Amino acid sequence: MEAPSIGGVRVRQGDGQTVRLRRGASLTDLAEKIGVEPASLVQVLFHLGEMVTATQSVADDTLEVLGAELNYNIEVVSPEDEDRELLESFDIEFGENEGDEDDLAPRPPAVTVMGHVDHGKTKLLDALRNTNVVAKEAGGITQAIGAYQVATEVDGFERKITFIDTPGHEAFTAMRARGAKSTDIAVLVVAADDGVMPQTIEALNHARAADVPIVVAVNKVDKETADPVKVRGQLTEYGVIPEEYGGDTMFVDVSATTHQGLEQLLEAIVLTADAALDLRANPEMPAQGVAIEAHLDKGRGPVATVLVHRGTLHTGDSIVAGPAYGRVRALINDRGETVDSAPPSMPVQVLGLTSVPGAGDNFLVVEDDRMARQIAEKREARQRAAMLAKTTRRKTLDQLFEQLAKGETEELRLILKGDSAGAVEALEDSLLQIDVGDEVALRVIDRGVGAITETNVSLAAASDAVIIGFNVRAQGKATQLADAEGVDVRYYSVIYSAIDEVEAALKGMLKPIFEEQVRGQAQIREIFRSSKVGTIAGCMVLSGSIRRNASARLLRDGVVVHQSTIASLRREKDDATEVREGFECGMTLANYSDIRVDDIIETFEMVEKPRN
Repeated sequence: MEAPSIGGVRVRQGDGQTVRLRRGASLTDLAEKIGVEPASLVQVLFHLGEMVTATQSVADDTLEVLGAELNYNIEVVSPEDEDRELLESFDIEFGENEGDEDDLAPRPPAVTVMGHVDHGKTKLLDALRNTNVVAKEAGGITQAIGAYQVATEVDGFERKITFIDTPGHEAFTAMRARGAKSTDIAVLVVAADDGVMPQTIEALNHARAADVPIVVAVNKVDKETADPVKVRGQLTEYGVIPEEYGGDTMFVDVSATTHQGLEQLLEAIVLTADAALDLRANPEMPAQGVAIEAHLDKGRGPVATVLVHRGTLHTGDSIVAGPAYGRVRALINDRGETVDSAPPSMPVQVLGLTSVPGAGDNFLVVEDDRMARQIAEKREARQRAAMLAKTTRRKTLDQLFEQLAKGETEELRLILKGDSAGAVEALEDSLLQIDVGDEVALRVIDRGVGAITETNVSLAAASDAVIIGFNVRAQGKATQLADAEGVDVRYYSVIYSAIDEVEAALKGMLKPIFEEQVRGQAQIREIFRSSKVGTIAGCMVLSGSIRRNASARLLRDGVVVHQSTIASLRREKDDATEVREGFECGMTLANYSDIRVDDIIETFEMVEKPRN
């Protein structure tokens, strides 16, 4: 049916029917679905106060507003549904059908270690694996996800457990959330001397959102200030009830330093897995799982750490992981050994991908390289459209007019390069959360994994961007090109420093706020005429001080008559720089002579006001 016009534009209205669109869809995509011209939708949005081109990726909320205006229910497909529909178009089932009951075999539990920064998560894993991970990390902060497999003996049988180590710093919320999604059990590490902290609660919420059983490891019990009972009491307030208090959560007192309680912790994990979970998978099907972390290695190319959920991953398999694809050239286990295959719950590094996948991207084995490339290219196109919609700043007509009136908003453009996909994403999320008001904007125009290249420097030069390298450096001639082009390249190894410096840069771009401060007031008591100087005001300084060349205003009966500067200032017969309260002086106002007795001359200064 034909709608009443919206701002003079007539567009066919819907009957409330649902229209499904992918993330980052354009007005052209919507126009095809509802059978109208894209130009008419551009006009409708223009009359709603927003300017969008027909082919531009549009934010989800903008699509929903437009749909409501045209009586359509716009449903933006979630990333999970979008990927499922893509795989279904290739007749691939992901993560659902594992075959008959007879095909399933027991698999080790995948365990995520979570908790507050500096509560000893990595040292605990270090003690379990007898290798030193912490020593390699800047500031002792885990800045990449690692996965390791350990074995323990329970009831006379050897049982394997896969551990996923997640970063503890608050900036890695997204990575920790992914860790919980790819795991069966969460081990919540709480320091006995520190107790429950903000990120402890955050980690607990991630584990609950992923609906996984929790085992609590009360670490650092060897310290004199340790109070494990206090930790139990604090967690009870958040609904985590220890077994000894009648609850269903196993608490184990451990010390990563003295190795106290490590065997009991491993046993608690196995018992929790046996009691609460049915951990079985089909090892015979094509492998599927998740890429926990990925980075670009100088000698080996893109390297992804993957955790196999079901099936067995073999050398030579055609694999697609997020927007990356390739043929598995080699599989390396957590001890650095090359293996031919990886069964369910085994973490391995995969070599042979054409690009670096994102942390948390699903991977699967497909029939051949051609299918892998097609799936990867479609995933990449969809992700690019979704990213454009997310990062494109909406510009309404009101904003445009405001910017035309006061000058364009200042914008700090950044190019992010890091050693791993998860670190880059966590850094970007943290930087985009910096808030210094509406006067200054921050925009990430490019991000990637690996060394800073000449292409990055050229883009930064063309767009006046700053390059941030996180645990990476410029390679080849990129350094010389950056010097020649005047591109600012900053290197960081700890995420705190990057966030602090970018925030300082943003605040430095803010226009200063000035406020007026009155410096002195003088009353005109007598007026003298001079052929050489002009009209001279004989004054008494009532408050503050009067300085030569200071900004001044003439007040008559409380009303500002004129604003100027103090042209000359004399004390008795001598020139003076400053005359203080309680003294008489003579002065003249620049380019003004209409003064009267009892007028007040007030001097003032514009002082920069510090921002909160």
